[in-house]
Amino acid sequence: MDTLPLVSPEQVGLSAARLARVSDWMKAWVDSGKLPGLLVAVMRRGELAFAETYGKADVERNKPVRPDTIYRIYSMTKPLTSTAIMMLYEEGRFQLDDPISRFIPAFANPRVYAGGSRGKIDTVPAEREINFRDLLSHTSGLTYGFMESNPVDALYRAKEGGVDFQMDKTSLKTVVERLATFPLIAQPGKAWNYSVSTDVLGYLVEVISGQPFEKFLVEKVARPLGMVDTDFHVPQAKHDRFSANYAAGPGGKLDLIDDPGKSRYLAPRTLNSGGGGLVSTASDYLRFCKFMLNKGELDGVRLLGKKTVELMTMNHLGGDMADMGMPRFSESPYYGIGFGLGFSVMIDPAKAQILGTPGEYAWGGAASTAFWCDPAEDMAVVMLTQLMPSSTYPIRRELRVLTYQAIVD
Repeated sequence: MDTLPLVSPEQVGLSAARLARVSDWMKAWVDSGKLPGLLVAVMRRGELAFAETYGKADVERNKPVRPDTIYRIYSMTKPLTSTAIMMLYEEGRFQLDDPISRFIPAFANPRVYAGGSRGKIDTVPAEREINFRDLLSHTSGLTYGFMESNPVDALYRAKEGGVDFQMDKTSLKTVVERLATFPLIAQPGKAWNYSVSTDVLGYLVEVISGQPFEKFLVEKVARPLGMVDTDFHVPQAKHDRFSANYAAGPGGKLDLIDDPGKSRYLAPRTLNSGGGGLVSTASDYLRFCKFMLNKGELDGVRLLGKKTVELMTMNHLGGDMADMGMPRFSESPYYGIGFGLGFSVMIDPAKAQILGTPGEYAWGGAASTAFWCDPAEDMAVVMLTQLMPSSTYPIRRELRVLTYQAIVD
């Protein structure tokens, strides 16, 4: 946003009149009281064609959303962690089908949930071990404690001895090795289950590179891309730019759940989540989108080869996510949408029943943030707000329609 000058939408094949519908949509959501504030940026052919803010970054302190407001991006961390591990892949450190037990011995000989209840969980041996591609594509058999779909999720949620990459104060090594003692919820490679897989990748970055994960991610990925505000905490000089985080309360009322004046994000942590630990800004994330659309290069800095980016943004599932056991996640149906190495990938817009292009890749965060990149249209969209959970309102799908309908060339 503050890194790119605005061009007239018509210069890049978009209609200013049609993009104005995005402004009206932003106002309607915020004025209804359901969202604190919104930031939307639309980039096409490397130029910023739309960038608007509306509403409050911090309702209690009456602070407006600004172009440089800092947001918790939660799972939009995953594509950056995936980039970090693929940089190590390009150095020949491992193959995608290598078992991760090569670097984390605790993951040798996993067992898979086969029934039973929390009191007694029945397991069978895994047909094969988890490999790198399983982690990158969420087909590892790992899960998330918040899924609440089977007794294994309850093990993750346990107050003592559970798995929490957000709040745990020990170390990545400790939590990952604890995770390795739990049964998997599916055979590796057989089902798509959103999970802590990317947190395990963060630890693998640490083990393979010999550097703390957060140091590698910030110094080798974010800073070379000019992502100056992307980090695992908000330094003191930037505290006034940090947004508040809300939950949807009764009747759509906003409940403050993380006060930016007291947040755990205000200081560095001992454990940093590769699956959801970063804060960032619109301009920073647009730089990441531009880097991806440029096939691994930005402003003369190349972090990934062209063929690696192509591999990451292909569908790696045997079909779409619905075929692989996850017909719906967050507020989005997953028919016609596959998954690559760190991103969802559009396979068939007709089956997905939404505007889009085959090969477009995307993801979002728990506080209703989202981005997508469309190589065929040379377009990227970033939406930032702070409302949990992301399944509360269909804002991602609505914005997708509003941005795609503005393409006129």
